[in-house]
Amino acid sequence: MKSINFTPREIVSELDRYIIGQNAAKRAVAIALRNRWRRQNVPEDLRDEIAPKNIIMIGPTGVGKTEIARRLAKLANAPFIKVEASKFTEVGYVGKDVESMIRELTETSVNMVKEEEKVKVQAKAEELAEEKLLDMLLPPVTTPAKPAVEPTTDEALSTPAAPPVNTREKLREMLRAGKLNNRSVELEAAPASFMPMVEVVSGPNIEELGMNIKEMMSNIFPRGGRKKSRMKVPEALKFLAQEEAAKLIDMDSVVKLAVSRVEENGIVFLDEIDKIAGRESSHGPDVSREGVQRDILPIVEGSNVQTKYGMVRTDHILFIAAGAFHVSKPSDLIPELQGRFPIRVELESLTKEDFLRILQEPANSLMKQYEALLQTEEVKLIFTPDGLKEIAEFSAIVNERTENIGARRLHTVMERVLDEISFEAPDKKGAKLSIDSDYVKEKLTDLVKDQDLSRYIL
Repeated sequence: MKSINFTPREIVSELDRYIIGQNAAKRAVAIALRNRWRRQNVPEDLRDEIAPKNIIMIGPTGVGKTEIARRLAKLANAPFIKVEASKFTEVGYVGKDVESMIRELTETSVNMVKEEEKVKVQAKAEELAEEKLLDMLLPPVTTPAKPAVEPTTDEALSTPAAPPVNTREKLREMLRAGKLNNRSVELEAAPASFMPMVEVVSGPNIEELGMNIKEMMSNIFPRGGRKKSRMKVPEALKFLAQEEAAKLIDMDSVVKLAVSRVEENGIVFLDEIDKIAGRESSHGPDVSREGVQRDILPIVEGSNVQTKYGMVRTDHILFIAAGAFHVSKPSDLIPELQGRFPIRVELESLTKEDFLRILQEPANSLMKQYEALLQTEEVKLIFTPDGLKEIAEFSAIVNERTENIGARRLHTVMERVLDEISFEAPDKKGAKLSIDSDYVKEKLTDLVKDQDLSRYIL
């Protein structure tokens, strides 16, 4: 499967719609994504030799590391998963097996491809569902068996006539026009997951044993019968369309394509990698850090991972690691793992100007979100330029004085500013409310002055 053909400049431009600043990180991921397309177009004998250039993003929380990776995956229509390195532990300690991230990525890919295939067969599935529903509403007339003795003329005349041929078409028109929406039909539906309650206590590596546990158990225990339930016609039509779509999809093709996408286009975002940085310690929880790094190493280097959909090669999956590195530094990682992340980009802390841009510029900016939320209550919220500047300034000040949580600080500040309005909005239908500099100061000044209190509220 070929990657979507975006130039690095186009990728950065698209990321700019959602993430403010951080140009170095955007350039790095844009080049990495373009290199995938380039790799698909080199001679085949060289293609397998070209390994992805994995990236480490270094920067405080809330500056856009996760968002850059997530938006990149969405742009490329690539299977994507975010995992926290601190949840993995080496064999023998409580935690997740590192190979589980590849299994989860494969599951995500299968679901993506399945949804795409459903869209392709949706029209056909809806046609079949409509025919099934018409059969329920108007059962087909069965031709009686031919009697051994021909009926007399009087008997033939007394036989009830079959319904008109166009009755079904009239019913179809009524169905499409919504005239049957209040009628109910009885459907037989398979239970979502009929399975005797079996609890499996799993630790690292036991996941491989449990991968096919459901399929295995379903062969041992009989499946539950189909459950009858009554539904309104629109709901029944939707349910039948989903059932028919599932029957039309070729799951073998879906799995094959999904595994191929993982191997060629998969993206793993490995967050909190700084939490496993650091050399062996003789005591305390640090004892497993280097062990986790050594477990992650073969996955990043390229290996085969067993999943319930078959073997998945990790050689060409793009790994994007991220961490604040407040205490440790990238050089604290084991040398072999460092070598597998050749690109390092440092993300900058957000300034007052960045906060102001974040409030206004992105396609999903906080200002637009709050305006839309209050509009549902018929309250028009108007943020003045000086009001937005004040919110940005307060956010920057609180980040400096307490913990620096980046853009997430804007959420806490905005909630505090709009607390009263959000509560009273249902009683203020038709009102126009202006959020200006004076209003913001009134809501926040006392809290920012009291640093002890701001630690808990802001």
